[in-house]
Amino acid sequence: MKNRFLKWLKDPSYDVYLFIIALVLLNLVSSRAFLRFDLTSPRSYSLSESSVRVVKNLEEPLSVKVFFSGSLPAPYSGVSQYVKDILSEYKTASGKNFSYEIYNMELQENQSLARNYGLSQAQIQEVKNNEVGLKSVFMGIAMTYADQIKVLDGITTTDGLEYKITSLINTIVSSTNVLSGLSSPIKVSFYKSAGLDKFGINGMESLSSYVEETFNSVNKKMQNKLSYTSSSPSSEEALSLADRYGIQSIKWAEKDGKDGAGALGLVLSYGDAFKTVPLQIVQGFFGYDIEGLENLSESIENGIMALTSHTNPVAYITGHGEVSSSDAESGAGNFAGLLSDRYSLQDVDLQKEDIPFGIQAVMINGPKEPFTEEELYKIDQFLMKGGNLIVFLDPFNVVEPQEQSYFSMPEYIPIKTGLEKLLSKYGIECKNAYALDESCYEHQSNQYGTSRKLTYYYLPLVLQNTINQKHPITKNLGYLYFYQPGVIDISGAKENKNLDAKVLVSTSSKSWTVSENIMLSPMMSPPESDENRGSEDIAVIVEGLFESAFTSPVVSESAGQKEGDETLTVNNGHFSASSQRGKVFVASTSYITTPALIDQNGTQPVA
Repeated sequence: MKNRFLKWLKDPSYDVYLFIIALVLLNLVSSRAFLRFDLTSPRSYSLSESSVRVVKNLEEPLSVKVFFSGSLPAPYSGVSQYVKDILSEYKTASGKNFSYEIYNMELQENQSLARNYGLSQAQIQEVKNNEVGLKSVFMGIAMTYADQIKVLDGITTTDGLEYKITSLINTIVSSTNVLSGLSSPIKVSFYKSAGLDKFGINGMESLSSYVEETFNSVNKKMQNKLSYTSSSPSSEEALSLADRYGIQSIKWAEKDGKDGAGALGLVLSYGDAFKTVPLQIVQGFFGYDIEGLENLSESIENGIMALTSHTNPVAYITGHGEVSSSDAESGAGNFAGLLSDRYSLQDVDLQKEDIPFGIQAVMINGPKEPFTEEELYKIDQFLMKGGNLIVFLDPFNVVEPQEQSYFSMPEYIPIKTGLEKLLSKYGIECKNAYALDESCYEHQSNQYGTSRKLTYYYLPLVLQNTINQKHPITKNLGYLYFYQPGVIDISGAKENKNLDAKVLVSTSSKSWTVSENIMLSPMMSPPESDENRGSEDIAVIVEGLFESAFTSPVVSESAGQKEGDETLTVNNGHFSASSQRGKVFVASTSYITTPALIDQNGTQPVA
């Protein structure tokens, strides 16, 4: 039997039967396996790591309902197909908690359902029987997660669509459960040295029990995903904790003449990140009090949000002539609107308040007036605690003439805000000079009845060869326009072994700088000599462990001192160096956040 079977296999006349058997077996295997290959050069149909991570961490079912009308003309038909393809990728990456359903929009009940979700019909052009007409269509999706509903309407292009979908998932998940996808509990650590009990500080006797009761209340809200420890640090441990976390350290003299030290603080930590909850001893009119107890529960919750939330608040500094984040006509309104799916800009006046607890990033956009030393100190210490600093800094304040005439020219006043002191300490030098470039925006004008090309050297066109293709911020950018950029030098940061300094955007090798006798006009001529030409850095990022620009704390002039002998010496946690890694991003112009380069819909390259 064995020889007969081998003879049958070797007989060429039976090859067709073997081929059929192979096809049947292949179909049986392929029915249980699923493979996709993305052969597009930019991998348009492959999800980014961020998208995969978001859908993999879904704790509850997320359903996407697709409402696209059928028989859409090009290019909208391609958009409809792309939506289906990319949702299939989300489904493959996520597992059981992601699903999508495509609705037949010919049915009236599905049209009513789309409207109930808040989707509306759009008017598109359609060519039919050699006539151009308008057609009302649905082109949107609706997401449901727990009791939350979010929609993405008017999907007319595939540009940035994955970003929008993932951002929407981020928003809906974070608004439902800030603790979504945690791999381990958030640690809540309370530090109170036993030596503090003998000084009669108001509220100290019941402090430990109050903090633990507050933790239990918050932990119940957070689905018991927190862990709690309480410890009494020794003198050596107290000073070490103050250096590491920025909690309050307290020194005193013992009866035997020796120096005593203790610490008081509450720290939230998750992985390598931590947040220090505002809790400290302050001097009042009737002795020492404990500040931060009134809003302790809220502070803990805000800290947890800062550690876990997918949408982040950003402190937007005001009070120094900055670009307004609410002005869409001439300010950063469009910019703020495009950020709103991932970030919320919160105006903060440092002359009146501190940087709010829970904030992970501070943005300073186009300041014109000086900062006080106290304001600069707040920014510096925020960075030392692991915060992130985003600065759009113009080299000149452009003052338009009061009386407009053909010969009147703007005045270019060098801007000195005091931020230069901080940035210089961090190894970043911002110069009062414009970077002009022959690689720039050009416009064909028919003014005065003749056609001529206008060249805007002060609006450099930055191409891929001078855009950092390795850094996550810029690696996917094709080209950019920078309006009236300055010049940045990060050679100091590059020499610091504790910092990683990267140039993100530079002008071309055909650029040059001007710092005086400035006249920005499309009628200007470039310098004839190439002697002083060269590429200039106009956007940079520096990250790592920074050194403070201040050797000691800066106290407000209005802060009074109580007369008489002091038993305690209270240190509110001055950082002379970073306690954890932070980032400083600097762009040499604020114009890139204004309508000059960002439209409302975010279709221009800078957006």
